[in-house]
Amino acid sequence: MHRNPVALEPRHAVTTPIAPAAANEITTLAVNTMKFLAIDAIEAAKSGHPGLPMGAADVAYVLWARYLRHDPKNPHWRDRDRFILSPGHGSMLLYGLLHLAGYDLPLDELKHFRQWDSKTPGHPEVHLTPGVEVTTGPLGQGFANGVGMALAAKMAQARLPGLFDHHIWALVSDGDVMEGVSYEAASIAGHLKLGNLTYIYDANNITLDGRLDEAFDEDVAKRFEAAGWRTETIDGHDHAQIAAAYDAALAQSEKPTLIIARTHIGHGAPNKHDTHKVHGEPLGKDEALATRKALGWPEETFVVPGAVRAHFADRAKVMADARAQWEGHEQAWLAAHPELADLYRKLCDRTAPDDLLETLLAKLPPTNDATRALAGTIEQMVAAAMPSLVGGDADLGGSTKTPIKDSAKVTAADFTGRNLRFGIREHAMGSIANGISLYGLFVPFTATFLTFSDYMRPPIRLAGLSNVPVVHVFTHDSVFLGEDGPTHQSVEHVSALRLIPNVDVWRPADSAECAAAWAAAATRRDGPTELVLSRQKVEVLPGDPTGRGRAAARGGYVLVREEGGDAQVVILSTGSEVSVAVEAARRLHAEDGRRVRVVSMPCLEVFARQDPSYREEVLGPAGARRASFEAGRTGLWWRYLGLDGLALGVDTFGASAPGPVLGDKYGLTADHVTANLRKWLRGS
Repeated sequence: MHRNPVALEPRHAVTTPIAPAAANEITTLAVNTMKFLAIDAIEAAKSGHPGLPMGAADVAYVLWARYLRHDPKNPHWRDRDRFILSPGHGSMLLYGLLHLAGYDLPLDELKHFRQWDSKTPGHPEVHLTPGVEVTTGPLGQGFANGVGMALAAKMAQARLPGLFDHHIWALVSDGDVMEGVSYEAASIAGHLKLGNLTYIYDANNITLDGRLDEAFDEDVAKRFEAAGWRTETIDGHDHAQIAAAYDAALAQSEKPTLIIARTHIGHGAPNKHDTHKVHGEPLGKDEALATRKALGWPEETFVVPGAVRAHFADRAKVMADARAQWEGHEQAWLAAHPELADLYRKLCDRTAPDDLLETLLAKLPPTNDATRALAGTIEQMVAAAMPSLVGGDADLGGSTKTPIKDSAKVTAADFTGRNLRFGIREHAMGSIANGISLYGLFVPFTATFLTFSDYMRPPIRLAGLSNVPVVHVFTHDSVFLGEDGPTHQSVEHVSALRLIPNVDVWRPADSAECAAAWAAAATRRDGPTELVLSRQKVEVLPGDPTGRGRAAARGGYVLVREEGGDAQVVILSTGSEVSVAVEAARRLHAEDGRRVRVVSMPCLEVFARQDPSYREEVLGPAGARRASFEAGRTGLWWRYLGLDGLALGVDTFGASAPGPVLGDKYGLTADHVTANLRKWLRGS
């Protein structure tokens, strides 16, 4: 079947149509089935967005029935095409397709659309519904995720030549192309000439509140062409034009493609067709009945004609054969490329060595440098042990210390490198990283200043929601940044990140804690990890660094244990402030006779997951009074402090001045901390 042991059959071998390109009886029946599955599910839920599933049914049907390479029985087939529904509000289009295609999504799940514990939530969620590649809903995110997947596919093909031949497809909407993140991502895709990327723009000229031209009238084609895309405009209801556009996209590999499909929202609804009323609310009983009559559909709900089931079953057989062919090709490729077999396995597993933390601790940087520099040195060791680690920065690599040494930058001509140049596009950087991770072979990292996490909050939140393993490196973590002033000085950002569920935020205090943080980030597989690092130098902490690193891996540990009896005072601290807390504790003990414990808390989220007995042991006896000290907002520390606790930090914006001056003005020095602790302990 193969022309040689490592050759894939050409794509047309699995895109041969099972029906003519032009619409006929069975294709019309299939499209109407898709429309009414959406209508019926949304009517049953009494909420939803029927307009997009009805208007985009034709472009989606042609793609899924003739072009998309996938196997419903093996949703994670590595050589599958990826399909992203970026306007996630049209989720019933995707759920209907998944059900008809043969994925494990029974009709009963469609009947429970938007209901508790169903696999058909209001917006698609990856890892919840078989066949859903990306969690979408916030417009623009799916668009940018697809760019990340296309970039990952290029990097995979460069590392494993001849193994893969797949394409990234997405349906995007007016809302997607209006969101700024989409243009950031489109710019990167055009710059890198991602010819393995095709987006179908459902251009229906309607938004939730009215006509598109009330807010948006630019020439989208010219904008994307200026960004390096090829564009084509078609009638989104003409199957012959749709198929020709898909063929043209696949026939070239030099540019990403945007197919502008002119469609009618709510296509087929007699009275709501082409109106914003069909965008975000059910058709209603009367209009649903009128649509049935107009399209000759029975009044019974959730009807799937037997001919349509057979039609999609035939396609499933073609896809099963394609997957079986590729698996044979995979085995032949592995036999022909034994030197790449180990790399392939490591990329598939995205594993790090079991002894990664111990390896890092054995080679710790010895200096009292900034944690950005210490973590940067440690990152090089992680990269050497973990070929799946790739990443880049927002034009700040010299400051974040994150470029992987001895590795090239990814360019349009060479995707073998591990360093990505995202440019000054933080929002797209975070969203593209999610797509790279969801592709399945890489663990991506991003890097920028902590204050610019504001630009990345949407993809960080979605990474937490979607259990996406990605690492975000944030440097310049506090007012100690100094002269750049309050626009760049983070005070609320660590707390803001900690508020996002399923996000681990590490703020290490020295090289040992940096090693624990990177080991945790590299091995986490159920969500994102934030590494928050200092620009200013940190002091070397007391005690054995190897033991500290092992203890830090639990998120919080006793750094300095009290002397002379049970602790009277426990100081909780993170990052560069830990050494100041150690000095304050020393003074309180030496000068005041206080029994003081210092707890370093590099990751509150990991610490919260420890067993209660460990947490209680670290936090000290019930009678001890607790204080926290961190150069940022103080509010989240009260969960550990109690009503008589003390939270020391910065609850205002910063100022432009040298770091030491700011430390003095904001009470962050050992003198100030000691004085504030004494005042608190005296009760005045």
